Amino acid sequence: MIARFAYTLLWWIALPFLPLRLWWRGRHEPQYRSRIGERFGRYAGAARAVGNDVLWIHAVSVGETRAVAPLVERLAREHPRCTVLLTHMTATGRETGRALFGNRVVQAWLPYDVPFAVRRFLAHFHPRAGLLVETELWPNLTAAAARVGMPLLLINARLSSRSARGYSRIGALARPLLRTLAGIAAQTPEDAERLRALGAREIVVTGNLKFDVEISPGMRDRGRALRERFGVDRRVLVLASTRDGEEALLLDALARAPLPAKALIVIVPRHPQRFAAVAALLAERGLAFARRSADGPVPADVPIVLGDSMGEMLAYYTAADVAFVGGSLLPLGGQNLIEPIAAGVPTLVGAHTLNFAQASAAAVAAGAALRVQDADELFAVAIDLLADAPARERMRANAEAFIAVHRGATDRLWAWLEPQIRETRR
Repeated sequence: MIARFAYTLLWWIALPFLPLRLWWRGRHEPQYRSRIGERFGRYAGAARAVGNDVLWIHAVSVGETRAVAPLVERLAREHPRCTVLLTHMTATGRETGRALFGNRVVQAWLPYDVPFAVRRFLAHFHPRAGLLVETELWPNLTAAAARVGMPLLLINARLSSRSARGYSRIGALARPLLRTLAGIAAQTPEDAERLRALGAREIVVTGNLKFDVEISPGMRDRGRALRERFGVDRRVLVLASTRDGEEALLLDALARAPLPAKALIVIVPRHPQRFAAVAALLAERGLAFARRSADGPVPADVPIVLGDSMGEMLAYYTAADVAFVGGSLLPLGGQNLIEPIAAGVPTLVGAHTLNFAQASAAAVAAGAALRVQDADELFAVAIDLLADAPARERMRANAEAFIAVHRGATDRLWAWLEPQIRETRR
C-alpha cells in the first residue's frame, strides 16, 4: 500500500502538466489534442454509447493494435452481440485501430493511472473483462478492477531480462499487481519464468500473436501499386521504422557505399511527427527524394523515397526486395521484424533487438533474417542481396517456413481465454 501511495503521489504531482504535454505533442500529431477529457476519465459525450456486454482490450500503440487484430476478429465472430472496447495511449495506436476496425469497435483513450480517472473509466463502460496487451501494467487500474470484481488478464505478455530487473527493484509495487491479475498468457517460456519470479500466478504460454499477422489482399494490392510508382525495374530497399539518430547513420553509410544504379531506397520513419525532420535531413545533404504523400511515380533519377504515410507499412514491405527493420542500429530495442518476414521479404536487423529478442534470434537461426552490426555492414549485405536473386529467393522460402512454424498463437490464446470470457458473462 505504501508503494502504491508513493506511486499515486507522483501521478498527482504530474497531473497539472499532462495537458500541456498533450498539447505539445499535438503540434505534429493533432489527435493528441482530441478528447483530452478521456485521459482523465471523462467519457460522457466523448465515446459513443455501448451495450451492456463490453469486452475491453488495451493496446497501447501500433504494434499491440496490429497484434490483436486476429483476436478482435475472433471475438466478433464468436461473441457477435458483445461490444469490443479498444483503448490506446498513443495517437498512432488509435489511428491504426480506426484503420483496421472502423466502427466495428468502440475506441477511447485509456485514462492516466490515477484513482479517480480509472474509477470513472470502469464506471462509464462497465466492461465484464479486460485484456491488457504485452506489458501494460498499471497499479491503480488493476486495484480498481479488483474492487469492482472485473477480471484483468495480461495477454501476449513479454518481459525482457532488463525489464524484469527493473520491476524487481520495485517489487513492493509490481508483486501485488501481478498477483491481482486473473491470468497471464505469455509469449515464451522465458517470459513466463521472468513473470513468475516477480510473483505472477496463473501463467500459460501461448506464443506471440504477431506471428499470426495476415497481409490482406487489399494491402497486397496497395503494395503492387507502390511498386509500380517506384518502378518495376528497380530494386527496392526499404529502411523501415527508423528512429531518431538512425537516419543520419544510414545516410552517412550510404555516402560511403552508394547503391547500384536503378536501386531505390525507401525510408519510413517510425513516428509520423518525424517526417518533416527526416525530409529536412535529406534536403540538407542535397539528396534528391520523392515523398510518398505526393502519390505520384518516382522519377528514374530520384534514388530515395520518404515514406511519409500512415497505415502502409505492410504495403511498403510487399513492395520491397529487401527490408531493414529500424530501432536496432542504436540501443532502442528494435521494431517488429515479424511483419517483413511474414511478407516474404529478405529481412535485416541491427544488433539491438531486445524488444524482439526471441523472435529475432530464431529468425536469424532459421535463415529468415540476417543480423548486421552497423550501417556500413547493412548496406554491404543489402547490395549483395539486391544483386543476388537466388539468395533472396532462399530467404523468402526460409521466411515462409519460419512463419508457418510459429503461427497459431491466436488459437492457443483463444482456447485458454474463451472459457474465462464465458464465465464473466453477466
